[in-house]
Amino acid sequence: MQSMDRSHEGVSPQERTRERRARILALIDESEFVSVRTLADSFGITEMSVRRDLHTMEQEGEIARVRGGATRPRVAQASKLYSRGAQRNVARKQRIARAAIELIPTDSVVFFYSGSTVARVASSLVEAQRSSLTIVTNSLPIINEVSSWEDPHLVAIGGTYLAPYMAFVGPQALASVAPLNADVAVIGCDGLSVERGLTTPHQLVASIGTSMVARSQKKIVVADSSKVGRTGFTPIAAISEIDVLVTDDEVDANQVAELRNLGIEVIIT
Repeated sequence: MQSMDRSHEGVSPQERTRERRARILALIDESEFVSVRTLADSFGITEMSVRRDLHTMEQEGEIARVRGGATRPRVAQASKLYSRGAQRNVARKQRIARAAIELIPTDSVVFFYSGSTVARVASSLVEAQRSSLTIVTNSLPIINEVSSWEDPHLVAIGGTYLAPYMAFVGPQALASVAPLNADVAVIGCDGLSVERGLTTPHQLVASIGTSMVARSQKKIVVADSSKVGRTGFTPIAAISEIDVLVTDDEVDANQVAELRNLGIEVIIT
């Protein structure tokens, strides 16, 4: 098939990306499903570039990723709140995700908590990790992401679906996590401070994070600098339970110093 992604003099890369994504939406409307390979051949770009487009479009609620490609979105309108959160501080979250995956050994069992930064870590995992990790998560975006991989090792935690957080919570979810153990937990939060630890606005969401922290060996917190020094409504875990914080270079230096004095490794991206 002839490439549809022709370069035009004077057209910025951002404009070409917007045009390409608009064409992807049109193709999905026409045929219900498009494959990564077909899109790469059609636009004359790499499959990795296509996957980046599809990841962004899924985060914005425009499509649903499935194994090998994409289809029309299945996400409820109530999840628009999650999508708006996913679009904030995107560049920072991308840097955080790239640094965080370096801390996750292959052949590990990993708890992935809910939240858009945690989801970005999952989608950033490299092939060696994707083929060897056992992913345990209550996050619907991460379940969708991992289920699109080739031969994934996925344990999906079910329960009551909380649409604004795109996560499964409640007694069933807690009962599913309770007998499990993980080598690593990747945890997000709404606030992180020395005094109050990790916090989030919703008690049911917090309880899943608390259980994951308690049942994992290494706890990695991924949070952009806007979360550091802030206190949310309800606790997930005490700061003493955390091993590593991965954040961005706009983080408050005093907060970093306090955390490091407590023995927490702080990685700044």
